[in-house]
Amino acid sequence: MFGRWLGNRTNRVQRSSPLAAVQTPPSAGVLSCRVLDPVNEPVTHAEFAVSDAQGRKVVCGETDPFGAFVTAVPAGEYRLAVSAEGYTPYRASATVAASTLASFGDVTLQVAQPLELPAAGDWDIEPAHSSIAFTARHIGLARVHGRFNTFAGAIRIVDPVGQSAMHVVIDAASIDTNVRMRDDHLRSADFLDVNRFPTLEFYSERCVHKGGNRWAVTGALTLHGVTRTVTLDTEYLGLGNGMEGEVRGAFRATTELHRDDFTVSWQTMLARGIAVVGPSIRIELDVQIVRKG
Repeated sequence: MFGRWLGNRTNRVQRSSPLAAVQTPPSAGVLSCRVLDPVNEPVTHAEFAVSDAQGRKVVCGETDPFGAFVTAVPAGEYRLAVSAEGYTPYRASATVAASTLASFGDVTLQVAQPLELPAAGDWDIEPAHSSIAFTARHIGLARVHGRFNTFAGAIRIVDPVGQSAMHVVIDAASIDTNVRMRDDHLRSADFLDVNRFPTLEFYSERCVHKGGNRWAVTGALTLHGVTRTVTLDTEYLGLGNGMEGEVRGAFRATTELHRDDFTVSWQTMLARGIAVVGPSIRIELDVQIVRKG
């Protein structure tokens, strides 16, 4: 029994001959659909994922400028998941037979209800349930993952929310990549130079709603004695209650920093001309906040 498509008059998978333009092996079929919003406009760049009966992802991607996707898959049972910013995710199942087209027709996504925002007032970042992590490229191949273990921060929520302020202080010496020799080098004058610059600080007084649960938080980051403007691509996750009943808010955020922007320019090249450390660092934050007591 196939899942019911919300807002769509077609409530079952339609079958017909495969599209002539899609070349498939004899054992494969074709799966397709078109993703629309509630006013029947195509949802471009909606993300879709097709998984097999064991839950293994078979194919994924984004819809085209017309809100459509077409993909060839081996004959079998599949689950389809479609998601887009600001809309409720959609899921359904289908059976794809060899040399046939399994078309879901038009899929209408429903607008998601906005999450409740934190109440106006002062909030603290809760370190025990938060993390500040980073990823750097090593010798052009592997990625090195690390984190800062010691940090503190406060957020002042105001109305309108876009004028809220955030201040975060990070202990530079708390950098941790799980390799002592590497961490000592990162603390040295070649990189963070923690004796001269013991903290990293981020201060923001501006955030912009980008739709759905997405926000852009822009502020000044001071690292290695240099201050640059940085924007955090932020996903607000909503409110919840802690073990003691206290209200908590949560969000995830990412940004990319370039070492040269902060004069962290130590560079060593391998014999074949590949930098030991890549020029950019990806920062990932998982943050929970609690009302200041």
